[in-house]
Amino acid sequence: MSTPHISANKGDVAKLVLMPGDPLRAKVLAETYLDDVVQFNGIRGMLGFTGTYKGHRVSVMGSGMGMPSMGIYSYELFAFYGVEAIVRIGTTGAMKADIDLYEVILTDSAYSESTYARQFCGYEEKITYPNAKLNEEIRESAAKLGYKLIEGRINSSDNFYYGENVAEANFAKTVNEYNCIAAEMESFALFANANYLGKKAACLLTVSDNIVTHELTSAEERQNSFTRMMEIALGLAENYV
Repeated sequence: MSTPHISANKGDVAKLVLMPGDPLRAKVLAETYLDDVVQFNGIRGMLGFTGTYKGHRVSVMGSGMGMPSMGIYSYELFAFYGVEAIVRIGTTGAMKADIDLYEVILTDSAYSESTYARQFCGYEEKITYPNAKLNEEIRESAAKLGYKLIEGRINSSDNFYYGENVAEANFAKTVNEYNCIAAEMESFALFANANYLGKKAACLLTVSDNIVTHELTSAEERQNSFTRMMEIALGLAENYV
């Protein structure tokens, strides 16, 4: 059974899906960590794969950039393919000076000015939340590996670039009023979809740059430095057999 954006048959996708934004990162993750890998999607270049990690079935698929793209793919996975849990794994810009590059952030809530949730399901609030049980499973996975997590609220923005006249005001509001510690562009929509459909969603992020200190990583460093985040997320597979 294909959907407009995913060419898989029902059963091709595991109950747990890990979703980086970049489909090529999904390919690298599948090739690096999974056994018995089968590609289940290639429509529009949005690659999706299913394999096993330490004997447990798991899928990985790109989400694309931004909330509309994440909204489409996560909705179809939840609604049509029997997916129980999606964990976004991606990069983030830290909004606090004391958060170092390569730290792993577990999102406890997502603030956004986006109208995605209102248009999708009539949800009027500016904050959406991950699944508490899934977040606890992530904490347990990190603890088993001995990896530290930073927890906090992230800003899910529709904008990567801002005009000079609004950038400073937006940053101040996001940090001071809504207590965001980092920024990305997808989680608000993912959480809205999951909560509406009665599914689980969470977000793990690796710090790729710091908006305050202006430290940043190269594309190659980002590609190769997400080992901790990926291992934490893959450790969840044993819970979704």
